[in-house]
Amino acid sequence: MRPPAAEPGVLCTPDPRRGLEPLPHTLDDPTNDHELQVVWAWLASRPLATHLTNAVDDAVKYVLDGARTGRFDLNSPDVDSDERSSVGTKLQYRVLHELSLFKEPPLDTRVVDIPVELKGTIGRNWMIPTEGQCQISLLIQVDTDRGRHRALLMRTHRVWLNNGANKDGKRTIVAGALPIFALPLLDWTPLPAEPLRLLTPDQLRVVFAPRVGQASRLVSLFSFLPNTVIPRSSIETVCFGNKDPLRRARQAKASAHESGLEVLVGTWKADRARAEELGFDLSGAAWVAATTRTRNPAIDATNGRLLIDWGPAQTPPS
Repeated sequence: MRPPAAEPGVLCTPDPRRGLEPLPHTLDDPTNDHELQVVWAWLASRPLATHLTNAVDDAVKYVLDGARTGRFDLNSPDVDSDERSSVGTKLQYRVLHELSLFKEPPLDTRVVDIPVELKGTIGRNWMIPTEGQCQISLLIQVDTDRGRHRALLMRTHRVWLNNGANKDGKRTIVAGALPIFALPLLDWTPLPAEPLRLLTPDQLRVVFAPRVGQASRLVSLFSFLPNTVIPRSSIETVCFGNKDPLRRARQAKASAHESGLEVLVGTWKADRARAEELGFDLSGAAWVAATTRTRNPAIDATNGRLLIDWGPAQTPPS
C-alpha cells in the first residue's frame, strides 16, 4: 500500500528552513526523475560492493578502535549507544574517499554535479535533515547483528517522511515509501568477518588474559583458529594497548611452529606466495596459521575470507 498523499503527481512542500522559503513542487515517479536516474546510473556503474564494504568496515573499525580498546564487536556492551550511532557519521567521508567524490555544498557531495545527501544508519531507518528533504539521498544501512550492509538511492520528499521530527528537525522515512520509491543500489552484502568472534568464551579468556605475554596469547590465538585468515586489525586488537604488536606477532611465529603451525604473514612476499600455494588470500596484510595443504571448509574458495555465522556477540572478559 502506498503511503497517504505520497502518489506521484501530488504537491509536496518541504519544511521551512532559516532564510529560505519552502517551494511547493509536484512529485515525480522515480522512473521519471531525471536527476535521480542520472545519479543512480553513475553509482550503479561503480563496483559498489567493494567500495561500500570498505567504507563500512573502516567506519566500524574506527569506532571500535580495537588496537587501543581490545574491542572487536560493535554489539558488545563495552560499546555505548552513542558510539554505535556514530558509525553513520564516520561513513560519510569514507564513502566520499572510496567513490573519489568531494565534500561539496549544498548537501554532502555532488554526483555528476547533482547535489546528494549521504546518510548511514545502523538501525532500521535514516534521519533525514531539513536540508535533505526533497533532495537525493544515498542511504546506507548497516546490520550489525548479521554483519551485512546494503544501499539505496531515494529522493526523500517531505510527503515520504514521517511527521514526528527530533529536536534538530530530522525526520525518518515512512515505512511504506522505501520499498516503492527508493531505487536499489546494493543488496545485502556481507562485511568482512571478524575471526575473533569465532572464539568461545573460554578461548577469549586465554587470548585476552591479563599479565600474559603477547607472544603467548598470539600462539593461543593461532592454535584456536588454524587455517583461518586473520586480518591485521585482529592481531592489533589482541595486542591492544601495547607497543609494536606486529613485532610480537612475528616473534610468535617460532613458538607456533613448534606447535605444528606454519604462521604466514601477508606483508612478507615469500609468506604470501606460500599462502597462495595453500589456497589462502593474505591481501591487506592478513595472517594465517596453516596446518595442512587442505583448505579449511570455513574459508571461501574464491578469496579466502571467512564464512561464519554472525551469532550472539562475544566480548573479551574485563
